[in-house]
Amino acid sequence: MYLSWTAGRLDRLHARIDAARAALDAQLVRRASVTLELATSGLLDPAASLLLYEASHSARQSEDEHREVAESELSLALRAVFAEPEQLAVLVAAPGGEEAVKDLTAAARRVPMARRFHNDAVRAARAVREHRLVRYFRLAGKAPFPMAFEMDDAPPLALTPEGAPA
Repeated sequence: MYLSWTAGRLDRLHARIDAARAALDAQLVRRASVTLELATSGLLDPAASLLLYEASHSARQSEDEHREVAESELSLALRAVFAEPEQLAVLVAAPGGEEAVKDLTAAARRVPMARRFHNDAVRAARAVREHRLVRYFRLAGKAPFPMAFEMDDAPPLALTPEGAPA
């Protein structure tokens, strides 16, 4: 009975990982799409537009094994472009800029949350899979060992509540 309960729990944890991964992918795609839209909008200077365009395009087109690096590079590009609060103020003052900033802020804030949920689910599944009985009786079946998604997901300070202009 214990083995059956444990196998069911492990199955639910793997389903939770799949759902969390799908949510994380959706948030990463949303952030890259919003960034790409901002880069092509003409609201930013050409250098910033090019930097954001290349980083967001790379993040959207990357293969799974390079995804973490590409998403980290997008985070770095966002922090580089919005390092100065004045850049954000200029963007908000432009026509259509306030909506673009609102969309980018929402996307940038949701990525760390989605990544945290995914990594928490991975951590819980790993803890169960490391039990001796789970390994001996192969209760995980052929499910791959869950891997955490490690990336630099810190949003630009100007897009956080602490750094938002008053």
